[in-house]
Amino acid sequence: MLTSFDIRLLNRVQKNFPVCHDPFALIADELAQPKQKVIERLAELKKEGFIRRLGGVLNHKKVGESSLAALKVPSQKLTQVSDMVSQFEEVNHNYLREHEYNLWFVVTAANQEKLEQVLSEIEATSKCALLVLPMLKDYYIDLAFEL
Repeated sequence: MLTSFDIRLLNRVQKNFPVCHDPFALIADELAQPKQKVIERLAELKKEGFIRRLGGVLNHKKVGESSLAALKVPSQKLTQVSDMVSQFEEVNHNYLREHEYNLWFVVTAANQEKLEQVLSEIEATSKCALLVLPMLKDYYIDLAFEL
C-alpha cells in the first residue's frame, strides 16, 4: 500500500528530474525528508514493482539509432526467447502483446550498422520471424502519471 509520502515521491520523480550533482538531496529538500529516506524508499518501491526504471530518456537520433521490433514466438518458447532478448545491452525492454508478432522490444545502438547487427543476431538466435518497425516521425507525449 502506498503512503502519502510514496505518492508525493513518485509524482516528483516522474517529471523534471533534477540534473545536478546531487538530485536526491534536492528532491529530499523539496519533500522535507532526509536524502537517505528518499533513496531507500525509491529502492523499495522498485523492489516492490511500483517503479520499473528510474533514468533518463534520450533522443536516440542524437546519440545513435533505435528501432521498435517484434518477434513471432511460439508460446512454448516465450520465456526462453524473452530472456535471450533481454540479455542484449542494446535492448531497452521487451513485452508480450496479443498479436501474431507477440514479443515486442526496442533496440538502441551507436549506429545503423550495429543496430542491424543486433537485430540480425536476435533473429538468428531466436529462430523466429522478426518485424522491424523504425520510427519515421517523433511524437512526444507526457508519460507521467499523476497519482
